[in-house]
Amino acid sequence: MATGVALSALALSAPAAAAPVSIQARTITVSGGGEYASYVPQAIQIWNSQVPNIRMSQVASNGNIRISVTSGGGSRASIGHGSGWIILDRQQINQGYSPLRVVAHEMGHSLGLRDNYNRDCNILMSGGSAGTQCRNPNPSASEANWVNQSFAGGFRAEVGGPIEWAVDSWPAPAEALVAA
Repeated sequence: MATGVALSALALSAPAAAAPVSIQARTITVSGGGEYASYVPQAIQIWNSQVPNIRMSQVASNGNIRISVTSGGGSRASIGHGSGWIILDRQQINQGYSPLRVVAHEMGHSLGLRDNYNRDCNILMSGGSAGTQCRNPNPSASEANWVNQSFAGGFRAEVGGPIEWAVDSWPAPAEALVAA
């Protein structure tokens, strides 16, 4: 019987297993959007639901990501790590592209993703190459995973250096639409 008591005492004094380390989600604010501002909270919800290492929210002004609208020149975004600028081109959106898909796609650039002109509607970063009939605003599992892993180490402020823009996303460049 003494052996059972000794084992119980040893079990109680054993160190507890280490708790899993929780990475705090990076908070990213988004402002602006002009006549497409109603699509911003929907795009934010899409990214928040698929990428646990970020927590995006809409603010009235001066967000980490700032959205404006223009006519002509193409929708584009600065390639960032949770900050930068998005410019939505109303002429392109009015050609029949899904405004929600365009906003979510350009947010993808601001989260660090590049264009992938593969014509696949299931790939958000295929942009305009998927055509105006494509309405999917969701990143693929691999796109969401890439962003999630990118933010796993927290926020990296990138100071200095030129701003890199992802341009001509909508529509896709002509060479991307040529059948392989």
